[in-house]
Amino acid sequence: MRATVRPDRTVRTDGTDRPDGSDGSAGPDGSAATASGLRLAEITPANFAAATGISVRPDQEFAVSPVMKSLAEAYVHPPGVAWPRLIMDGDRPVGFLMAFLDIDWTGGAGDVPVLRSGLWRLNVAAGEQGRGYGRFAVESVAAELRRRDAREMYVTWHEGENGPEDFYLRLGFRKNGERSEGETVGVLRLDQP
Repeated sequence: MRATVRPDRTVRTDGTDRPDGSDGSAGPDGSAATASGLRLAEITPANFAAATGISVRPDQEFAVSPVMKSLAEAYVHPPGVAWPRLIMDGDRPVGFLMAFLDIDWTGGAGDVPVLRSGLWRLNVAAGEQGRGYGRFAVESVAAELRRRDAREMYVTWHEGENGPEDFYLRLGFRKNGERSEGETVGVLRLDQP
């Protein structure tokens, strides 16, 4: 997934670019917005069909699960673990993301839980790639995790042609030498500029 931010699409998630002086916090409907029109919206009955209609290019399907599977996984985890959101550009759905919050990375196998948070899924619609939506998604999850006082953000990816490795590395993620369910683990420091 290639993502670039064109000068007319630059998105900041720290609230500093809001002409109205707002802090960028979530609105009453749970959506986070930016001055450019990009925003995240909670998945609701009103936008469920739009969310489940998001699909990546066929050559990328090996690397990310469909939105429907992600929403099913969000449902079966305890409340507060999954953070699914629809990526909107104005009124147009352009992608889907799901973060994980304080999940036990050992899967209960360790004596002491290892709690981590990060990006679980990122699906940018096939016809919307290369417009900065993926970068916006990663920056939005990072901002949410910083708000929750996290110091690191994790992501996993399938390696291979048309996989997202280069995208994540360009955004500052670094491989940490771990594998999770056959995928490469990357970490982004959130407490460093």
